[in-house]
Amino acid sequence: MSRRLRLLLSALAVAALLWLLFGAAERALALAQRFLALPTWLQWTLGAVLVCFALLGAGVLWWLLRPPRKRRPVAAPDRASLEQRIVTLDERGADTGALRAELGELDRRRASGRVYVALFGEISTGKSSLLRALAPHADATSDVRGGTTRQVQHVDGTLSDGRALVLADVPGSREAGGEAHEALARAEALRAHAVIYLCAGDLTRSQAEEVRWLAHFGKPLVLALNKADQWPADDLQQLLARLRRTADGAAAAVVAISAGGRERFVRTLADGGSEQVERARAPAIAPLLDALARLTAPGAEALEGDRANAVLAELHQRTGTLEASTRAEAAERIVKRYARRAVVGAMAAVAPGSDLLIQGALATAMTRELAQLYEVRVSEVQIDDFVRQARLTVRTGSSIVLAIAGNALKAFPGLGTLGGGVLHAFAYALIFDAMGRALAGSLAERHALDQHDAGERLKSMLADASSSRLQRMATLTLEAWRERDRDRDTVD
Repeated sequence: MSRRLRLLLSALAVAALLWLLFGAAERALALAQRFLALPTWLQWTLGAVLVCFALLGAGVLWWLLRPPRKRRPVAAPDRASLEQRIVTLDERGADTGALRAELGELDRRRASGRVYVALFGEISTGKSSLLRALAPHADATSDVRGGTTRQVQHVDGTLSDGRALVLADVPGSREAGGEAHEALARAEALRAHAVIYLCAGDLTRSQAEEVRWLAHFGKPLVLALNKADQWPADDLQQLLARLRRTADGAAAAVVAISAGGRERFVRTLADGGSEQVERARAPAIAPLLDALARLTAPGAEALEGDRANAVLAELHQRTGTLEASTRAEAAERIVKRYARRAVVGAMAAVAPGSDLLIQGALATAMTRELAQLYEVRVSEVQIDDFVRQARLTVRTGSSIVLAIAGNALKAFPGLGTLGGGVLHAFAYALIFDAMGRALAGSLAERHALDQHDAGERLKSMLADASSSRLQRMATLTLEAWRERDRDRDTVD
């Protein structure tokens, strides 16, 4: 396009803009004149409406343009309550060694007074090269935090302002078959005062989730784009802008670096031949060091509160998982014990009856014991109502239970040789197993004795004819029946 043509188009554009402004001004003056000609009461009414619309528009504009709120880290329980839960787990026979070791590590790092920074990111992003760039003269020492083939490596580094820090190099996430390594990396990231999240391009969905996960625990974070020397300047700025949008305020700083490492290239020789040459690339990590210095400027003591909160919050989750599994195992033992008692009680009741749940005392005791296990306060009235409802549910589904028990007699020949009363004894085992599992599942999820939910679960469990369940109840019935026969032979 020639210069004259560009000038002509620019002049036309300016003229069009002036024409639009003139038209808008003329239209505004005309509206103002018409407004002033209106009655006073109508002027006030329209003015109030216009003011309301203006305030509403300003509110919407502020909502769209307001700075993002600082994320609140996940709440952590106080340490005393957490330690009491661990003591309770010890009393129930759970293995709490890892939980206690985590509390010990929390105290050890607090007492050291040193700033810990974790290098976090997916594999092949250059974490090892960055570690060497941050601590080029360190004698790498490692201490095991879990896993079998990978370790967390701690080395001493130095910030741009001369302050010392401890760098933790963790296993890369998204490693094939590396679920244990990923758990190890995440645990170490939570133990650190700050985290360097390393990437080599746009954040993938999994990487963005990891950044959000770190922000969820309130970890001070620097997002570092490695291998920045491989990008043209304009593309690099656009990539950094995309990383800031994706991080959505989770990172205190987004910087571009080059961790160095080694590179290979083909060199042309004087005789026309070529050879492959490998050489070291000089690291360029000054922006990262500056960002890290600002992030850790308050010092270890000032950063300790957020670090302890993250560790205790993660311990709260792990303790809850262990509590759930421990209670589930205890509930399994309780249900099995009462199912066996139901079989023993049914050995004398060999005559068929329409109500298979005649052992109300056992059902009441099992309900009370499961509620106590899940720390759900229930009254005797609630227990009686639940047992009564369960009795009606079982009566309705008795034909299904008997059919399942009858088919099991054929599937497990050992049951068919025990005598005529084995059908009802086996049915009792199935009923108490269904009732106990339904109640335990409802208590664990609802944290209350929800009769409707437990009843619906019971209906589903009564119709469960899975081979594993029948095998367990058949084995239990056989053991109880043979034990009774042994007792009779002893008496005789």
